[in-house]
Amino acid sequence: MGKLITVSNRLAISVSKRRGELSFKPSAGGLATGLSSFYKSRESVWVGWPGIPTGKLNEEELGEIEKRLEKDNYVPVHLSRYEVDNYYHGFANKTIWPLFHYFPLFAVYERKFWEVYKNVNKKFCEAIVPVVEKGDEIWVHDYHLLLLPGLIRERVPDVSVGFFLHIPFPSSEVFRLIPWREELLRGLIGSDLVAFHAYSYVHHFLNSVRRMLGHEFEKGQLAVGNRVVKVEAIPMGIDYKRFASKVDTPEVQKEAAKVRKKVGARKIILTVDRLDYTKGIIERLEAFELFLAENPEFRGEVTLIMVAVPSRTAVSTYAKLKKQVDEFVGRINGKYGTVGWVPILYLYRSVPFKKLVALYNVSDVGLVTPLRDGMNLVAKEYIASKTGRPGVLILSEMAGAARELSEALIVNPNNKQNIADAIKEALVMDDGEKGNRLAAMKERLRKYDVVKWAGYFMRDLRRAKQVQQEMSAKILTDNMKERLLADYRESKKRLFLMDYDGTLVAFATKPELAEPDNQLIKLLEDLTAVRGNEIVLVSGRDKGTLERWFGVTGIPLVAEHGAWVKERGRSWESPEPVSLEWKERLKPIIERCSDRTPGSLVEEKDFSVAFHYRKVDHELASIRISELKDDLTHLITNLGLEILEGNKVLEIRKAGMNKGRSAVKFLTADNWGFILAAGDDRTDEDIFAVMPDPAHTLKIGLGPTRAKYSLESTAEMRNLLKEFTRL
Repeated sequence: MGKLITVSNRLAISVSKRRGELSFKPSAGGLATGLSSFYKSRESVWVGWPGIPTGKLNEEELGEIEKRLEKDNYVPVHLSRYEVDNYYHGFANKTIWPLFHYFPLFAVYERKFWEVYKNVNKKFCEAIVPVVEKGDEIWVHDYHLLLLPGLIRERVPDVSVGFFLHIPFPSSEVFRLIPWREELLRGLIGSDLVAFHAYSYVHHFLNSVRRMLGHEFEKGQLAVGNRVVKVEAIPMGIDYKRFASKVDTPEVQKEAAKVRKKVGARKIILTVDRLDYTKGIIERLEAFELFLAENPEFRGEVTLIMVAVPSRTAVSTYAKLKKQVDEFVGRINGKYGTVGWVPILYLYRSVPFKKLVALYNVSDVGLVTPLRDGMNLVAKEYIASKTGRPGVLILSEMAGAARELSEALIVNPNNKQNIADAIKEALVMDDGEKGNRLAAMKERLRKYDVVKWAGYFMRDLRRAKQVQQEMSAKILTDNMKERLLADYRESKKRLFLMDYDGTLVAFATKPELAEPDNQLIKLLEDLTAVRGNEIVLVSGRDKGTLERWFGVTGIPLVAEHGAWVKERGRSWESPEPVSLEWKERLKPIIERCSDRTPGSLVEEKDFSVAFHYRKVDHELASIRISELKDDLTHLITNLGLEILEGNKVLEIRKAGMNKGRSAVKFLTADNWGFILAAGDDRTDEDIFAVMPDPAHTLKIGLGPTRAKYSLESTAEMRNLLKEFTRL
């Protein structure tokens, strides 16, 4: 195993300069603190910005920083003030951050921001490439570096790259607002594994890739060229022991005593956030004000401690938010406060770790109500710190953590009444219920900590790479092709069994648009003209269409997945008589489904009925297909029928009638020295299944298959056939 290369916007150590002296201290933030323990558990390198613009440094100081960071295996990416302003404060936090958190009105689409963002991502790539060695694994983090996986892939094609997004990924309708959306997606799918906190983000990402780049997915896997990209939900854990073990230390207990002395015997409600518009701070204050208005008995009996950590103060939106918060806190304290009681203790600053743990521990209620949050580690830290004291967590349903901490009081952050009611419920809840809720959440967080999260990510990254290697092993290489061509040359009798749609022609949005071009007709005629060659098209198309398109070539044809067969020089025949009374019962059901599914169409063939949904929205298609199968399954059981699922088509036909069965007819017709079978979807697996061992089988496209080899596209398949005609 090689080393781990962790890449994030900031290093786990920050550099500052005061009075001409350089200072090095651990970086604040959930990512840096969360990963530091895992980072030290194996041979690692961390790449990131050290936090100080180059304009503040001379050459000697830059050298000192390089030397100091190298001791801890940190690789600094130095950025100028201009780059920080446009890449970090600009595109990352004025475009991506608001849009991904569903604040499109706050998003700024400035070309300069985008250009600098691209250049900084390239700068990170340039820093990474020199330290990459064979067997290394690269783990890229967060929205600042969305382009980086693709850039790394271009420079080091075989390296293992994983990406984790620590904020939400929005719906495709929101994501598509970004002018440079395709470039961002192409950057992300340069990864082998793309992971998120929650499955809903996975869902949004996959739909965006399908709609904007055209890459299809199945079971969380994207087919991207000759690679497969895994997409997973792997929620982040915290360093549970770091919080739980510090509660009883003297320094934390001392801080807790200070808080108690300040607040007295009153109940404590605690909120801890960065001062950010996504955190729902204003809405939370409105809810607290409503709680005080509706529950006068709690006035003087409860104190809200609000920690707001300064954030992105250079961004005007944040400066405006601070002004609003300051005024709101002042208004509530002025309206309800008394000589001996201040409703809100407002701390606009970051607090040291020991004080943070003390606040978590002594508070009776943790109030965490972001309007949108990828995970929200504060909620988990609060639970981990509740040792020896019961407490209640009130948590927004819009935070990723809500999926894991279901024992919390889950609220809608936009519903003031909902939050106010939850505050009262939390304050009057008996200790037994508090303890039971806490115990369940604490045990869950203890078992699934940050180390286990990181371990799961690395495990899934290796599995993704393994799947890629297994599939790439099947890709038809030049050496494999030479052996295949040699077998062809040495044989006197050669059989080609080939699918049509997706194999010889690319799929069209409408089935009727896939008519063969003149070059394909000539290619088939040239192959047929070679002495000893037998070319058979085995398709799901109806016999009328195949006859119209390929009748002039005289080649044998198989229609409707084997329902009709036309041998050379003969008429169409059906292998066995089939009753078609079932059509009258089932066709109306399929047509009703099509009527409710814009973009779909129903195709009636002689022995089957097909429901095509190539132009249907993916989400709607998945719902309709599931409904249709449910409606049909109980009806077809006693009719000797089966449901066949192909590429964007669902077909009902007689059971046992498939391409493999018709292929056997041609396999046994002569003593073939060379056999080639080619197809692209599930229906063609029936052909691969009946092929003898010496046969050459080809799948067009990636994915699990019985075929021995894979080709990336129909163009490659045609090129291969052209090579046969030249021998």
